[in-house]
Amino acid sequence: MQASSIRKEREHIEASTKSKEDLIKSKAETNLMRYKDDIQKLEKEISQLRLKTDSSKIAALRRGIDGSYAGRLSDIRNGLIHKESRTPFFSQVVKDLHDFSGTGGVKRERECVMCLSEEMSVVFLPCAHQVVCTTCNELHEKQGMKDCPSCRGPIQRRIPFSQSHSPNSQAPSNFSFSYRRKRRMSSIMRGIIIRSAPNPRLLKGKYMEVSDLLRENRSFLLRLSRSGRFRVGGSVTRCQNRFSNANQQRPRKYEPPLRGQARTQAILSPVSDPTPTTKKRVFTFGKGRSEGNKGMKSLLGGKGANLAEMSSIGLSVPPGLTISTEACQEYQQNGKKLPEGLWEEVLEGLESVEKDMGAFLGDPSKPLLLSVRSGAAISMPGMMDTVLNLGLNDEVAAALAEKSGECFAYDSYRRFLDMFGGVVLDIPHWSFEEKLEKMKETKGVRLDTELTASDLKELVKQYKNVYLETKGEEFPSDPKKQLLLAVKAVFDSWDSPRAIKYRSINQITGLKGTAVNIQCMVFGNMGNTSGTGVLFTRNPSTGEKKLYGEFLVNAQGEDVVAGIRTPEDLDTMKSCMPEAYKELVENCEILERHYKDMMDIEFTVQENRLWMLQCRSGKRTGKGAIKIAVDMVNEALVDTRVAIKLVEPQHLDQLLHPQFEDPSAYKDKVVATGLPASPGAAVGQIVFSAEDAEEWHAQGKSVILVRTETSPEDVGGMHAAAGILTARGGMTSHAAVVARGWGKCCVSGCSDIRVNDNEKVLVIGEVVINEGEWLSLNGSTGEVILGKQPLSPPALSDDLETFMSWADEIRRLKVMANADTPDDALTARNNGAQGIGLCRTEHMFFASDERIKAVRKMIMAVTSEQRKAALDLLLPYQRSDFEGIFRAMDGLPVTIRLLDPPLHEFLPEGDLEQIVSELTSETGMSEEEVFLRIEKLSEVNPMLGFRGCRLGISYPELTEMQVRAIFQAAVSMSNQRVKVLPEIMVPLVGTPQELGHQVSLIRSVAKKVFSEMGTSLSYKVGTMIEIPRAALVADEIAKEAEFFSFGTNDLTQMTFGYSRDDVGKFLPIYLSKGILQSDPFEVLDQKGVGQLIKMATEMGRAARPSLKVGICGEHGGEPSSVAFFAEAGLDYVSCSPFRVPIARLAAAQVAV
Repeated sequence: MQASSIRKEREHIEASTKSKEDLIKSKAETNLMRYKDDIQKLEKEISQLRLKTDSSKIAALRRGIDGSYAGRLSDIRNGLIHKESRTPFFSQVVKDLHDFSGTGGVKRERECVMCLSEEMSVVFLPCAHQVVCTTCNELHEKQGMKDCPSCRGPIQRRIPFSQSHSPNSQAPSNFSFSYRRKRRMSSIMRGIIIRSAPNPRLLKGKYMEVSDLLRENRSFLLRLSRSGRFRVGGSVTRCQNRFSNANQQRPRKYEPPLRGQARTQAILSPVSDPTPTTKKRVFTFGKGRSEGNKGMKSLLGGKGANLAEMSSIGLSVPPGLTISTEACQEYQQNGKKLPEGLWEEVLEGLESVEKDMGAFLGDPSKPLLLSVRSGAAISMPGMMDTVLNLGLNDEVAAALAEKSGECFAYDSYRRFLDMFGGVVLDIPHWSFEEKLEKMKETKGVRLDTELTASDLKELVKQYKNVYLETKGEEFPSDPKKQLLLAVKAVFDSWDSPRAIKYRSINQITGLKGTAVNIQCMVFGNMGNTSGTGVLFTRNPSTGEKKLYGEFLVNAQGEDVVAGIRTPEDLDTMKSCMPEAYKELVENCEILERHYKDMMDIEFTVQENRLWMLQCRSGKRTGKGAIKIAVDMVNEALVDTRVAIKLVEPQHLDQLLHPQFEDPSAYKDKVVATGLPASPGAAVGQIVFSAEDAEEWHAQGKSVILVRTETSPEDVGGMHAAAGILTARGGMTSHAAVVARGWGKCCVSGCSDIRVNDNEKVLVIGEVVINEGEWLSLNGSTGEVILGKQPLSPPALSDDLETFMSWADEIRRLKVMANADTPDDALTARNNGAQGIGLCRTEHMFFASDERIKAVRKMIMAVTSEQRKAALDLLLPYQRSDFEGIFRAMDGLPVTIRLLDPPLHEFLPEGDLEQIVSELTSETGMSEEEVFLRIEKLSEVNPMLGFRGCRLGISYPELTEMQVRAIFQAAVSMSNQRVKVLPEIMVPLVGTPQELGHQVSLIRSVAKKVFSEMGTSLSYKVGTMIEIPRAALVADEIAKEAEFFSFGTNDLTQMTFGYSRDDVGKFLPIYLSKGILQSDPFEVLDQKGVGQLIKMATEMGRAARPSLKVGICGEHGGEPSSVAFFAEAGLDYVSCSPFRVPIARLAAAQVAV
């Protein structure tokens, strides 16, 4: 019975599968017939183009270094000309082409960015990008290309590698593949687009003009046979199938696909080289044409690369062109003059846009209006400038009014005059705003949209007068002059003070400049059937899978982004523009699947037609980032290795920030509620300007920055503030976006408040709050609360635990913690630390008055007997602390550093008279004895003086006491069934002899303690490498040390010759002048200090292969430094307990 049931079920499944297959086949044949004429036309065009390749620049790319072709040109021509080589191609591909992902094909994320077919198999150094296959690498190198196609950085080494792939269930378990190409690829011209699943947009014929498929960037027709043969024109690219039986042969003739395999559709489409040479500076995109892709962010900027990509995948994108970041770099190097020939390239690209749109810049009969936007490789929201409606003048505005109405035309015109004046000619925005507000007041209206056509015409006249009043010159009416000035203004904005400050705050370095995106305008201000909006495909604050955004009817995009008008929730679009909303939802799903990330999208609806203006990876809070990553794995949208990359280390830092202890306790003190723009809690004294926020923060005060609305000029104060409160602006306003990126609490669009900057007061109803008074903000609810409310640490979510478990599975580098007390050790363990990498024994001495007094007696002792008596008082304290730490770290290693700092740090503060008086009282010595002892111990440069192992060598009894306390505590805990793994670390070693002295002393004390306590245990003795000389003789030191721990704080100090205490006097100047790219005490200097670390590690392991190597400086929690340590082959990093999760994530991201 059971066998019969199974057989029937199998027959039912086979019948169902065959039925589905027949349906797919029928649809494919129908579509083939529908597009047959278009396909034949395109094939004919391709054939003609191929015949011209011999004398073209493209042909040069196919030639070898000696000028000969890799294959015979006649073969190519024959393959293109003879009908029998071409006729069956599309029907064969559409009907029978297999799904690559099901038969060992290259996954999209593993494709070579040049040919988009073979697998990435070459790594470029030093950038470590892995973006091209072996064949394309050879072509890239032979043509003299020396920059990485991904980051445009110089290539110093090219490292090929091979990798087998795990097949899916349809292929044998030992199946793998490789490609062998016999002909060079073309860099430009048309190619084949292949997709393993039908595209509903193309089948509906909705976006036939913009292709939505994967690209095979070849100049030849492509064939695929069951044997694995790819035919490209007359040459053959073979896909080799390798099985465990080497003699097994696959049939070479074509065979039909296996039942149940996916169909693949093929479409001809113009494509372009994704890795252009640096000589090309202008890249166009539009109807079926895209000269860039998302992998070209360093060259096209994030905005330009994504516009090109959206064009490629079939979304409605207004045609345009992008001027590269390299052009910006040339502009800056050329004394802020456009590079030679660039303007001609721009005009040539503009002709493409005009041809696509059937409209022309400056032509009143067919006017083309443009937007000009900046776009760096790394998103810098609001940092640089935008110009909209470029191309308007009196004649064009009048013609536009006849076609689209006077209100629309003159509203666009006055907006352009305002924006162009501010961005290009530095005319203050308030000069125009003043005219607008006065007009509204005169007409008795509240909104801009309530002004009549005649009102707007009058405003245009007044705005043009502003140019004469402020600049003494007329508004430039020539559209091409407007475009030229706008391009230069965007390039100039790269060096604006606010952009420089933003890059400094966010540690953004190494960029060439900003790209310029010139795009034809689409209008959201053409009445109630038009509008504009900004959205995130998921909630950026919570991570909830629901569209999150805002929409404004009859408005332009800058109204939403700049917070000029408070927008409505995105759901309102569903009711007023249902068709456009439905398409928008589809687009969001397409973009998430394509980019495998939560996306930030800007869009406009013009007379019920949706246009996509921008997409980029959405900024998110720490809480949102974790949930999005976990949900996307659960949805099978990404795997855990991709998910690890979706969360930045700083996101975890945000999750460790405090929240309000009891929100219900302050309900009667809530005086206003705004929009919850960025979650978390903030408490501080209110200030009303960015300058005051920075000044008060520098004085150690916690401040809340209160503004009517923020602008890019406020970024310094926003960064200094604990929280931000604004009266205007929505969830995607400047304040909200920047605050979320930094993890700062923000409440925006709080219409209940009135901000008086002049008198520095905040008015909420009848409540008046003066500058300096305390205010609390709840960024998760939007509540504004009077007074100073208590905060508590945040609770960690289940999603975070899940996410961190993935990070731990992936990473190789161990993460330990710097902890000096049992409480710190427990916190570290709870945060995922795998041991204690640095326990600073000196910190224990400050735990009580009794301890510090005993230390001072030891310091002031003249004889070894006096010193030993004082140390005997300290031993029980140290032993007790070690016992607590060993108990907390049961089963995990604990690295204990012997006394390191100079002795003066333990003396009381104050002037000499006060110090002498206090020490006399504590030690019982006379004032003269104390004074003489202080004079003897005084040092000119204590950080390079009597400290570290020099103390232990000079005062052996000090080392003996600490080591005895360690081993007594270890044996005691071991007797209580606690697994103890002690590691004793000798600090500030510069010679092997210093370490040898201390190692002998430590082992001698260990032997005595074990004998006294009747038991023994294993332990390690090692040293800190924090003196450059120690790194240089690491092989000799390794003969005595069982482990190295790099003290990067002191190693940086001694390598640079910078005093950590005094570096603040000149470091800001160095950073501002570009002498240093970052603070070397925060971000590891990889070229100097890093090379010492690499060298010492290699030398040490050569002398002692089992040597354990780690780092215990502050750099152990800094993500880019952690990446370097992993690459250098270290075993672990150690950081503060609260930064352990950040280091765990950084270590995992390095391993991906």
